[in-house]
Amino acid sequence: MPAANDLRKGQAIRYNGDVAIVLEVMHRTPGNLRAFVQAIIRSIKTGKSADVRFTSTEKVELVEVDRRTLEFSYKDRDGWFFMDPESYDTIQLSEELVGDAKDYLTENMKVEVLYAEDKPVEVSLPSTVTMKIVESADGVRGDSANNVQKPAKLETGKIIQVPLFIKEGELVKVNTSNGQYLGRA
Repeated sequence: MPAANDLRKGQAIRYNGDVAIVLEVMHRTPGNLRAFVQAIIRSIKTGKSADVRFTSTEKVELVEVDRRTLEFSYKDRDGWFFMDPESYDTIQLSEELVGDAKDYLTENMKVEVLYAEDKPVEVSLPSTVTMKIVESADGVRGDSANNVQKPAKLETGKIIQVPLFIKEGELVKVNTSNGQYLGRA
């Protein structure tokens, strides 16, 4: 087992009987005290983040993780279905596991799915996606003195704020981390 000093961002560890992903690691050496490792980890089961401290020589158990690229196929009342492009296997994921990614998933979109202990635990989207505007109110002429924005509905049903000049049917780039409009596609 490696020591806490060897922890790196992106690794999976077993912490309090649960598998957690390491989000951030900081090595601290305060004045005349012993060195320690401060890490921010996110539990895979609960999705909650925690700030934990390890002594620098404390042993941590690493968990094997695997990242696979899958294509989103479709959604029905049973869940979200993804296809492995190499083996053509269909994998069903639950609503809780897909989480906020559901607002950006379109047919045939490639996403990365993180597996820990051969179980899917997290869906990672690309940083930006191109989506079609399906519903948007017309901008009011002369209402462009400032950076005025209006609500627009994307093809997945998510509503984002866009500039007044964007019309229905246009393709726009959207930031998947915060849902902001980035520009025309």
